[in-house]
Amino acid sequence: MNQSKKLTDGALLLAIYIVLLLITIFVPIVTIFGMFLLPIPFILYAARHGLKPSFLMFVASLLITALIATIAFLPFTVLAGIGGIAIGAAIHKEVSAYETLARGTLGFIIGLLFLFAFSQVVFSVNLVNELKVIITDSMDMSASIMEQFGASGQTEQMEELLLQQVNMLIELLPVGLALTAIVLAFLSQWISYKFINRLEKKQLRFPPFRNLRFPTSILWIYFFALFISFFDLNPAGIYYTAVHNLLALTGLLMALQGFSFIFLYTYHKKITKAVPIFIVVITLLFPTFLLYFVRILGIIDIGFRLRERLTSKK
Repeated sequence: MNQSKKLTDGALLLAIYIVLLLITIFVPIVTIFGMFLLPIPFILYAARHGLKPSFLMFVASLLITALIATIAFLPFTVLAGIGGIAIGAAIHKEVSAYETLARGTLGFIIGLLFLFAFSQVVFSVNLVNELKVIITDSMDMSASIMEQFGASGQTEQMEELLLQQVNMLIELLPVGLALTAIVLAFLSQWISYKFINRLEKKQLRFPPFRNLRFPTSILWIYFFALFISFFDLNPAGIYYTAVHNLLALTGLLMALQGFSFIFLYTYHKKITKAVPIFIVVITLLFPTFLLYFVRILGIIDIGFRLRERLTSKK
């Protein structure tokens, strides 16, 4: 009976996945939303039946994708399958929501890396170089528009500034990869919680953002990257890129910790939720100065257990 249930669920969810994949491919307007929905069938199956049966469903989805949607779209299935199964298996083991998110993020990172490797090996397309070409074309178009409006004297300065920004974006590509994986994992997990709660009458949800607490090890990694950044590293070297990506990623985590503490503080002081939301919006609009203060607040929160002192006073 249990084996029959696994086969029935697998066939049904696999059919749903193929329909979602075809809609994502052939209806461009829903492609972005489709990327968040494609992992859902894998999440639902892995959450119900565990890791090993989900692997068989994943292999079947690869074969059907190659037959119906051609081999060109295999990366879609790999990305959705690995990320979805990582989240679903974590739900099946009943780990915490944030640990589930971490496992899902790792799964999506693996899927995105496969996407880069697949495009390079199969289609001989270097996505990094393609990104450079797109940005360079945009720069040339902007320069020509400025020349038409009589601002040719500023064109060279603008191009130099934009070139520096392009190089910085390329250097921070690993961070962008990680952030993309986090967004994919979070939205897919959040949507799957809604389905699981409705279908299986469970109460899965993310804990309040104010309870977010990163481990102290993140702080030490941040300080280590910050210390190494003071050395005179070769800008074209791998160590320079690795350190700056690590610094950017851990710095972002410190900022998230700072925002979390702001939400916790306003909650304990019974201040309306509009205040921390307003602070987040203002910080995102003017990140140059405000984001540093939020990051410092996050560092203090982790390093000096600021939230524990706040809660102990209540």
